[in-house]
Amino acid sequence: MPGQQGFSISTVDYHTGGEPFRIVSDPLVAIEGTTVAERRVFAMADPEVDRLRRLLCCEPRGHADMYGGFITPPDDEGAHFGVLFWHKDGFSTACGHGSIALAAWAVGSGLVARDPSGTTTVVIDVPSGRVTLRVRSDGDRITGIDFVNVPSYRLAEKVALATSRGDVVVDIAYGGAIYAHLDAAAVGLTVTPEHYTDLIGIGREVKWALNETAHARHPVDDRLSGIYGTILYEDLGTDSDGNPHQRNVTVFADGQVDRSPCGSGTCSRVAVLAATGSLTSGQTLVHDSLVGSRFTARIASELSADGYRAVIPEVTGTAYRTGEHRFTLDPDDDLGTGFVLR
Repeated sequence: MPGQQGFSISTVDYHTGGEPFRIVSDPLVAIEGTTVAERRVFAMADPEVDRLRRLLCCEPRGHADMYGGFITPPDDEGAHFGVLFWHKDGFSTACGHGSIALAAWAVGSGLVARDPSGTTTVVIDVPSGRVTLRVRSDGDRITGIDFVNVPSYRLAEKVALATSRGDVVVDIAYGGAIYAHLDAAAVGLTVTPEHYTDLIGIGREVKWALNETAHARHPVDDRLSGIYGTILYEDLGTDSDGNPHQRNVTVFADGQVDRSPCGSGTCSRVAVLAATGSLTSGQTLVHDSLVGSRFTARIASELSADGYRAVIPEVTGTAYRTGEHRFTLDPDDDLGTGFVLR
């Protein structure tokens, strides 16, 4: 338990498109529940689990934009393992960039045996459901990872909202988590580093203005309710093959910024673009981030889900190992269990 004499815990860290992901294969705390969704509910209410999240996520071992996950058993034998995703403010329902990192870790560590065909399937149970990843390799080198998400759909279109930067309209869509989508140009911004602070400000404002409204409710599972974040996007036209090209920044939790193009956010974006006809089967969404990293995404299939016209999004990216850590906590350290300044 954090704070006990001699306490230490090990992690393996990755980044996906610049966004960190800290993997805790043995969390050392009891996380009760028979499914990952139930374990998330338990973790949100349990002080010991939350204390470990804060210790690993916040300063002085992490920072306000840190992300990670606790490995758990899967819901059943159909998946290789489960995961509880966490960030500076709590436990999220989905994380595409984290799933990509976990697939790279699972294959690279030997937890999932590498398929000699060069494509290895990794199945993970997450709070929003079961996701599948295909890890493509050339020998020992991972060349790309496809993240196949849960059914994703637009929940609402052109929702009017008054903000400090004027009246705007947003779309709201589910991609394992619920996001509000706002054209950055509508608030006089571009998705570029020089507008970083302003993007965070309006992203937080939109999220909290909508979070307690009916637009933030998941249609069948209230555990998935709440506006997880705001996706501020910039339309960059089309690429040379006629595919839609956009840049985005996802501001999630309370002002946390995704450095990657955001995996579940990209899925939510695919759902919105499919609903408007801006992305069709056979096309690829070229999706860039604030730091210049890129995911590509496509509609893998179309279906009905939870009473909505939905798509199964497939997002392609990759992840890289950045290090291993053994963290300790001196029981006399009053600041050691974590703090944030944002």
